[in-house]
This record gives sequence, structure tokens and C-alpha cells, in this order.
Amino acid sequence: MSAPDFAAAQWTRATGAGVDPHEYRRVTAALTRVADWGPAFSHTGQAFVERAERAGSSVSAGEHLLMAARWFHLATLAPYAEAGRAAAAADEALSRALTVLEPGARRVSGTGFTGWLRGPSDAPGTVIVVPGLDSAKEEFLDLTAALLARGLAVFAMDGPGQGALAATTTLTPHYEQVVGRVVDALGVPHVGLVGLSLGGYHVARTAALEPRVAAAATVSGPFRLDWDRLPPPVRDVMTRRAQGADAARAFARRVDLTGLAPRITAPLLVVDGGQDVIPGVTNGEPLARLAPHGTYLPVPHGDHLLGNARGDWLFPLADHLAHTLTGAAV
Repeated sequence: MSAPDFAAAQWTRATGAGVDPHEYRRVTAALTRVADWGPAFSHTGQAFVERAERAGSSVSAGEHLLMAARWFHLATLAPYAEAGRAAAAADEALSRALTVLEPGARRVSGTGFTGWLRGPSDAPGTVIVVPGLDSAKEEFLDLTAALLARGLAVFAMDGPGQGALAATTTLTPHYEQVVGRVVDALGVPHVGLVGLSLGGYHVARTAALEPRVAAAATVSGPFRLDWDRLPPPVRDVMTRRAQGADAARAFARRVDLTGLAPRITAPLLVVDGGQDVIPGVTNGEPLARLAPHGTYLPVPHGDHLLGNARGDWLFPLADHLAHTLTGAAV
């Protein structure tokens, strides 16, 4: 794939993550090879770190650091020898930003997970945000903000093979065990879950197997994967995150919610984009149909992760979780 084609393919994902579209165009217009993507995005992230250091207020510094975190994370979307360093830089920028902007935010880490707990200590509900195959907690800051605005506490996490842990851990087929350890660490009786892309599968599986899940939502989550039909770029990413083709193939073949969906007792919102068509991926309609309390929200013009249609799903999803967890109208 050419650099312009790769940039076009990532356009709505990057802008949906919150980067300025004009700056995105400036950065990607200078790329001549996909191999230049990671260095260029890391360089842009570092420029925001330097802006933070020159900022005239702590609030401005924090905002620049949040933007740096986005750019460092996006640097990891193309094959990049320094992807681990970029993911660590994204994690550090987010940590510095929250330290400045939200002194009450708390880092919580354990076996197979790390992330930040944000929001009021007496929040009426807590939501865990689960990223996907090559996403990370830094990609979904706007989703976190929408949940926080509704009075919820939010734990945005990286799990095995994700974000800050991608260099030292591998994908797990038993993500529900990781979420169980997160709930233990947070010390709450029940949680809401929202998962994006492959995180949607993790969330649905966890909702079926972890009794402390009281509400759930998926965005662009797969119901089933067919390894042999997946596009080579998807297989390549999965191979890197699983640390081997055999492990990736075995993982993909376990992604099938047919037997688990009927066991999801919590209210479940399933969001799909009508333009999200990836060979080898069965989207979420069967999940919503088979789950006893499933609701399907199709967005005809939405693409993968629906970065081009945030107004159609972001706020309804946040309202679903807030209402389900608190029982209050929002």
C-alpha cells in the first residue's frame, strides 16, 4: 500500500481519535513511504511535548500532552521498529497530562493490565474501556470524556498485547480473567464495559463469563473471525501482537461468540458501521440478536470504529451505560 493510500485508510480513525484534521493532512502529505509513518507521527508527538514544556499554564501543558499521547499512539499503527518506544511515549504523555489536569486520577496496574482510573471517588458507576487489536487507551480519550461527563468513573486500560503492554505481553483468549483482576483492583461490586474493535469481542466474552458485568457495549466488534479470509494487513498485526503466526491463527479461530452470546445477561448495546466490511469478519448483528438483552445500533454510513459518525453512536452509547449503571435519566 502506498503512503497516500495508507493515510487515507487511517483518516477517520485518526480524526476520530481527536487529532486535528488539518495537522493530520500536513503530516501525512509529506510521507513518501508507509515506513515513514511511525517516525513522522512520533516526531509530531514530540513537538506537542515540547509545546507543553513551553506552555503558559498547567492546563495548556496538560492539553498539549493529551494531544502528544494521541500522536505517539497513532505512530504504532504502521509497522515500525520503534513502536514499543512510541507506545511508551504515549503512556508517559497521558500520565503527565492526567497528573496535571486531574490530580485525583489514579494509576492502577496488575498482572496483564495497566491504566488510569478517572472520575469522582463516589461515582454511581464505573466503566472499563477495552481497546482492540492495535488500539490503546490513548485512542479513546473522547469516549472517556463522554462517560466522565455523565458522572461515571472510567478505567481506560491496556491489556495483554495492547498499548503500553504490547512489547512485553501477547494477546490472550481469556480476557475475562484480566477484567476480573481489574474489577478486583478497582474494588467495585460491578462494572460497565465498552469494547472497541477486537475489544468488542473481549467485552462480549467477558460479559458472558464475569458475573460482575452489569452493562456492556461494543463498537465495531467482531462476532466471528475467519483467519483464512482476513486481509493480510490484519493477519500481520495479529501475528505481531500474538508473537507468531501459529498463535495468531489459534487466537482468531477462538473468536466466535455463537455459544457465549446467549449467556450475556447484562443489557448490551452493539454498534456497527454499515461501511465496516472486512473480509473474514462477521460484524455484531448476530451478537445483538442472540444476547437476551441485546440492542442493535447500525449506522449505515459508519466505517470501522465509526470515526466518521461519532455523533450517531458516541452519546447514545454513553447514555446507555450511564442509565443502565445508575438507573437515572441522562
